[in-house]
Amino acid sequence: MSANFFGRELVREPRCPFCGSMIEPPKELPVKMPRDMPVGACPCGAVYACDVTGHNIGAAMIEALVFGCDMDWDLAWGLLPDEDYLEKRLEHYDIVEHLIVPGGIFQGRRISGVLLFVRLHDDVLEVTENGLRKRLKSARPVVKKQNSYKNKKPTHTLSKSKVEALVRSYDPDPIIEAARQEKKIISRLQRLLYSPDEELRMRTAEILGMAASAIAESDPGFISKLLQNLFTAISDTAASSWGAFEAVAEIIAHKPDMFSGYISPLFSFLADQNRQAECLRAIATIAKRRPEILRKYTFHFIPYLESQEPSVRGYAAMLLANLGAYEARKNMEKLLGDSCPIHLYENGTVVKKTVDQLVREFLKDL
Repeated sequence: MSANFFGRELVREPRCPFCGSMIEPPKELPVKMPRDMPVGACPCGAVYACDVTGHNIGAAMIEALVFGCDMDWDLAWGLLPDEDYLEKRLEHYDIVEHLIVPGGIFQGRRISGVLLFVRLHDDVLEVTENGLRKRLKSARPVVKKQNSYKNKKPTHTLSKSKVEALVRSYDPDPIIEAARQEKKIISRLQRLLYSPDEELRMRTAEILGMAASAIAESDPGFISKLLQNLFTAISDTAASSWGAFEAVAEIIAHKPDMFSGYISPLFSFLADQNRQAECLRAIATIAKRRPEILRKYTFHFIPYLESQEPSVRGYAAMLLANLGAYEARKNMEKLLGDSCPIHLYENGTVVKKTVDQLVREFLKDL
C-alpha cells in the first residue's frame, strides 16, 4: 500500500531492507529482560527492534542484537559488526499504523520512529533462529498506552537540596515514592555520585538503585538508557566515573530479572588494571543479592586473589564470599594474615576491614 500527493510518496508499507519482503508489526515479548522495545523478524532471518522516539538508536541496536541471539547476552556481546552481523534501518516509522512516512508527519502526528534491523551471519543464525521464532509466537501486539509520567501530575516534588538531605540521612522512602511520579529524581541523584564523600556516593548509588527499580516497573527503557549512560561515563577516560560502577551495580542488584544482561559488559572492565578493584566491588554488590546469577563465573574470579593490589585481593575475596565459593577455600586461606585494609559499604555506612578479616568471616560461614 502506498499513497501519493502530486507525485510525492506520503506513506508506504515497511519492507525488510535486506530482502525487500513486507514485514509484520513489531511485538512485545513476555520476557523478564529490559525489553522495552518491541521486536520482530523477517522470513529472511533479519530481526528488528522499534525505537518509537528515534533518539535511542544505540538501545535499539542492543535490543535487536540480543533478540537475534535468542536472548543470549554473552553471545551478543561477543559478536562483531560486519564480521558476524550487518545492520540497516528504516526511518520515519509509525508504529500506530505500521507505515513508513517519508515526510515525517501523518494524521497530525510527528513520526520519528526507527526500525533497526540486524542480519546475523548464517553460522550464528543457524544456532539462534529456532529459539527466537518460538519467542515471537508467544509475543503480543503493541498496545498503545498513555504515559503515566506525562499524564499524572506529581503530588509533590523533591528539590536538589531535599534529595541530598534525604540521602545524607539515609532515608530512601520519600525518594522512591517521588521517583514513581517524577523521573527527574534520577538526575538529582546522579549529581551526588560525583561527591568526594565516599559514604555519600555509596548511599546515593544504593538509593538510585532503589529508585530505578521503582521506575523500571513502568518504564524499563528509561533505566536501560540510564545504564548505557553510566557505562559511557565509565568508558570515557576523559570523564569522571566516580560512583558510576556502584550505580550500575545497585541498579542491576535491585532489578536483576530485568537488567542482568548488563553484567557481561561490566566484566569487560576487569581487563583494565586501573578499574579492577571498582569492577570487582560492583560485581560483589550484585552477588550479595543474587549469587545464583554469577555463580557460574566463580573460577574466573579466583585468580584476582593473587593480585599485587590489596584492594583487588580484598574485593575479589568479598565477591567470592558473597558467592559462597567453597571452591576458593584453599586460595582464600593463603590470604590469612593479610592486614591490608579495604573499604566496604554496609547498611548505609562505609566501614574498613582487612583482607584477613574478610577471609576469616568467609571461612567461618563455610
